[in-house]
Amino acid sequence: DSGLFLIKEFAHKIGFDNLIKSDFKTNDDADRFHKDDENLLQKLYQIIAGYFSDDDSDELTNEPVFNAILNKEGLASQPTMSRFFNRMDKDTMAQFETIHTALRQQIYSISNPEMVLLDLDSTLLATYGKQEGEGFNFHYSSHGYHPIVCYDGLNGDLLKIKLRDGTAYSSTGVVDFLEPLLNEYQDNFEDTKLYLRGDSGFATPELYELAEHNSCSYAIRLKANPNLYKLAEYIANDLDDVTKNNKVDYAVCYGEFMYKAASWKYPRRVGCKVEKPYNQFTYTFIVTNMDLEPCQLIQFYCNRGRMENFIKESKSGFNFESMSSNSKIVNENRLQLCMLAYNLFNWFKRLVLPIKMQKMQIDT
Repeated sequence: DSGLFLIKEFAHKIGFDNLIKSDFKTNDDADRFHKDDENLLQKLYQIIAGYFSDDDSDELTNEPVFNAILNKEGLASQPTMSRFFNRMDKDTMAQFETIHTALRQQIYSISNPEMVLLDLDSTLLATYGKQEGEGFNFHYSSHGYHPIVCYDGLNGDLLKIKLRDGTAYSSTGVVDFLEPLLNEYQDNFEDTKLYLRGDSGFATPELYELAEHNSCSYAIRLKANPNLYKLAEYIANDLDDVTKNNKVDYAVCYGEFMYKAASWKYPRRVGCKVEKPYNQFTYTFIVTNMDLEPCQLIQFYCNRGRMENFIKESKSGFNFESMSSNSKIVNENRLQLCMLAYNLFNWFKRLVLPIKMQKMQIDT
């Protein structure tokens, strides 16, 4: 665990400890021996080191590395940590949001990105009891929560995550989720170009309008329908001509057209790919406000596959799936703490480690 000293040094350099001490406090007036900011930092370093369970606190009470990092002579025990989490509420959720924003500004002051790629997705966090807000999600065919996430697709930073009920649809609350983030970039990083990607679960006109009104370029997949097939007929005919002498090998054609769904206020540009992988045509439709060539647009969208790797590392390496409390608000706060641990390590990896190590995950 001595590698944690490197993380501690990096956290100190970016003002992480002082920010937690000044901006995080539960609604608790008791004069406790183990302070809130100390408990938060203890849990954060435990997560980075792979000690996910609150019970691990008892095993680490006198562990020298952790005591040196936290400048203590004994860590908080499991009951103390459990009570700490149970004190968390909507006020601490707002504090986490403030901390995330302040840290992002600090990191960008060190290395300001020319562009940010907002990759939207949702995932399932499994539950194993009657937790508040859990439900059966038909897409995943399992019980749990269905959070919405937004990563920077270029560097893996987790920009925002929100816990939602298990029955929520992918796009439920997406505008309220994304709007504060876009406003933050408009206010604080106006020279940073914004790009947005999302699958067909986020194909909603309110999201398109939000991106258009905030100078954000987007590429979002559309679910196929008869109107789209009709508009793409000329592309399918081109593919027929290309494959008239060879109906076996793979072939693809690209095109574009203007399309207006019934719920849209005005037509939008749609890029289309028609391909023949196994003697039958398959279609990909992407709505966009960018001027990329259709083949470039499709490639830009398809590169969002990195999202799955970010989500997998978040779950397996940083305990995002720890939905152990019966209270939804406590689980939400736990998730925000895990997000802090994930980002602290990701920033450390990107800004400190040599290039050959920057693709390593926390487990390696």
